[in-house]
Amino acid sequence: METKYLSIQSSLTVIVLVGIFFIGLGYQSLKKTTDSRNYIVGNRDEDIFSLTTSLAASALGAWVLFGPASAATWGGFGAVIGYALGSATPMLLLYNFGPKIRKEFPRGLSLTEFIKKRFGLGILKISLFLILFYLVIFLIAEVTAIAFLLNFISKTPLWITAGITLIICLLYILRGGLKLSIITDKYQFIIIATLILISLILIVGNLEANSFQLIKENSPNLVSSKYLPNYTAGLTFFIAVAATNLFHQGNWQRVFAAKNNQILKKSLIYSSLITFLIVLWMGYTGLISYSLNSKVIPDLAFFNLILSNSYLLIISILVLALALTLSTIDTLINAISSILLVNGNQIGKSIFGKSLKNKTNYIIILISIFVFVIASRGFSILYLFLLADLFCCAAVVTIFYGFFNNRINSRLSYLSIISALVTGILFFPSIDFQSSILVGYLLPIELFSPIIITNLLFISFTIAIITQLLFIIVYSLRSSFK
Repeated sequence: METKYLSIQSSLTVIVLVGIFFIGLGYQSLKKTTDSRNYIVGNRDEDIFSLTTSLAASALGAWVLFGPASAATWGGFGAVIGYALGSATPMLLLYNFGPKIRKEFPRGLSLTEFIKKRFGLGILKISLFLILFYLVIFLIAEVTAIAFLLNFISKTPLWITAGITLIICLLYILRGGLKLSIITDKYQFIIIATLILISLILIVGNLEANSFQLIKENSPNLVSSKYLPNYTAGLTFFIAVAATNLFHQGNWQRVFAAKNNQILKKSLIYSSLITFLIVLWMGYTGLISYSLNSKVIPDLAFFNLILSNSYLLIISILVLALALTLSTIDTLINAISSILLVNGNQIGKSIFGKSLKNKTNYIIILISIFVFVIASRGFSILYLFLLADLFCCAAVVTIFYGFFNNRINSRLSYLSIISALVTGILFFPSIDFQSSILVGYLLPIELFSPIIITNLLFISFTIAIITQLLFIIVYSLRSSFK
C-alpha cells in the first residue's frame, strides 16, 4: 500500500491550528494560577472525570504510536503484554503509595518532599538527578516522535517540527500550570480515545483474515510459548516502564491534586485500565504489521497499517499524534518546572535564590533548547526511553521499599542505588543492541554466551533490580545478627 504524503505546508498548518486551540485555552485559564502552589497542584479539587482523563492522557504520549508496535516486532506478544502492564501498573502502585504520602503531606507538592524527609539530602539529590534525567529524556523522545511522524508523512525536516511543537507548549504551559494541563488533557483525551477506536475499527475491518490467525501463520515465533524474547522482552518492559513512572512528577502532581483519596483511587483504577487497553492495542498492531511485511521499519509499524491515500485519515492520524504529544509534553514541562520550584534551593541556592518562578522559566527555556537540538538529530525513540528507564530502575526498589522499611537508611540507600546504576549500565546495550560497555568493550564479546549477548537489555534491568535487593537483604541480615 503506497502512502500519499501531505505537503509540508499542510502538515505545519495542522500543527499550528491545533496549537492555537490549546494556546487559547491557556490564556483563558491564566486567572487560575495565582501562586506557585496553585501552579504545581491546582486547587486540589479534581473530580474523577478530570483526574482520570488527565492521568490517561498524560501517560499516553506520542511514544504509544511508536514504542509498543516497535517492541512487538522483535519481542513478540510477550513484549506487548509487558509494555501494556508496565504502562498500567504505576497507577495501581500509586493506589497504595498515593494515599500514604497524601496523609504524610496533606499539603504536599511532590514525591521529593517525602524522599528528603525519609532519606535525607544526599538521597534527595540523587533522586532529583534521576527524576530530572528521566523527564528530560521523556521530553526528547516525545518531540522526536512527532518530528519523525511529520517527516514520514510530509518530509518535514525534524528541526522544524521539533521547534514549533516546543514553542506551542511553552506558550501556554509556562503560564497555566497544572490546572491548565488538566483542562487541556480532557480535550486531548477525547481526541485520543476517539481516534484510537477508529484505528481499531479500520485496521481490523481491512484485514482479510482473523488478525491472530494471520500472526500465527506468518510470524508464529512472535506468539510462540517457546520464543524466549516473549518472556525476556515482556519482563524487561514491565520492569522498565512500571518502575520509571513511579518517579514521574506529573503523576505525583495529580495525586496531590485529587479532591480526596476516594476520588484518587477510582481515577487511578480507571486510568490504569484505559492505559492498559490502548497500549495493548497499539502493541498488537506491531504484530499485525510485521506479519504482513517482515521488512517493516519497527518504529513505523502502526503507520504502515493505518495510513492510506485518504487525506482525511492522514490528517486524523496527525491530529491524534499531536494530541498525544501535547498532552504529554505539557505534563513533562510542568513536571520539570514544579520540581525546580519545589527543590530549587536543594539543587543550587546560587542558581535559584530569589525570583524562583522567573528563574525556573528561564531554565525550562534552556532545557527546551537542549531538547530541540537532540530531537532534531532523530535518535531512536525506544532507545531513549530505555536509557531513562534504567536510571529509574536503579533506585525504585530502594526508594519505595524504604517507605515501609525503616532499616533502609541513607548510607544503605546511597550504596544500593549507585551500585545498581553501575551494574545496570555495564550491561546496557549499545544502540544496535549487539554489545555493551562490559560485553564487547571492556571484555571481548567471545567470552559471553549467546544467551547473554542476545538478552543484554533484560540483563541490565534485572541486574539493577537484583543489586538493590541484595544490598537490602545483606544489610538486613547483618542488622539482625548485631
